[in-house]
Amino acid sequence: MSKALRVLLMVAGWVLVIDCTFLIAADKINFGTVVPFLIGLIFLIHAFCWSKIQSILSNHRSLRKLWKILWGAFGVWLLSFILFAYNLHNQISEVDENYEKVEAIIILGGGIQNGIPTPTLASRLDAAVPLIEQQPEAVVITSGGVGVGETRSEGEAMAQYLHALYGIPLDDIYQEKKSTSTEENFLFSQKILADKQVSLDDPIAIVTSDFHIPRSKAIAEHQGYTNLVTLASPTPLATRYNSWFREYFAYISGWILGEY
Repeated sequence: MSKALRVLLMVAGWVLVIDCTFLIAADKINFGTVVPFLIGLIFLIHAFCWSKIQSILSNHRSLRKLWKILWGAFGVWLLSFILFAYNLHNQISEVDENYEKVEAIIILGGGIQNGIPTPTLASRLDAAVPLIEQQPEAVVITSGGVGVGETRSEGEAMAQYLHALYGIPLDDIYQEKKSTSTEENFLFSQKILADKQVSLDDPIAIVTSDFHIPRSKAIAEHQGYTNLVTLASPTPLATRYNSWFREYFAYISGWILGEY
């Protein structure tokens, strides 16, 4: 291996390991942090132990062949992720201050800690407020169930956040408290919409993080929502690319499960 390539692996490895270590320490344990952390470790091992690895491989032809196959597969996978990230970047909606009239606003859950919305979820709620204030007659739904280690639902925590910070009456917020996935966010919200006589053909706004807009819209349309308005909240740079990485695996999982 050339010295330049070893330096590249070392730099990339340290960036991945350090970045993901901080995020994991902050309880952000998911595909977007664990997998890049492991990739970083592999890069560092190759950068520091290249001579020893080659010595072992030179004495085991089958092992060397497997090693090459694995690196080839990694190259194909990496290319697929780069194409996914490029496409996702092009699909991310710009936040607009003017929206058409909607009959309902569904805010998708994004995690709570100790009963309080995470920064990602708080950003979604903050983004929804101008639309809620512009269209007070729209049905507002906060959607999210009870997470691991939590005692109350995201739907309730989100409603409390909107009430405490923005003075939106709790009676005007309909809480969906059972969902554990994006698919269930939309599925369980349908009962509330039906109770409020809102059809899936009516204009309905969905509020979520920018990177989550394409997949969430695809899931909703698969369930029969036909007139969607999307409102994206920005993702902080510190977690943006980890979120994209996690979204990559979520797309694959959703395709396997037939969510869209």
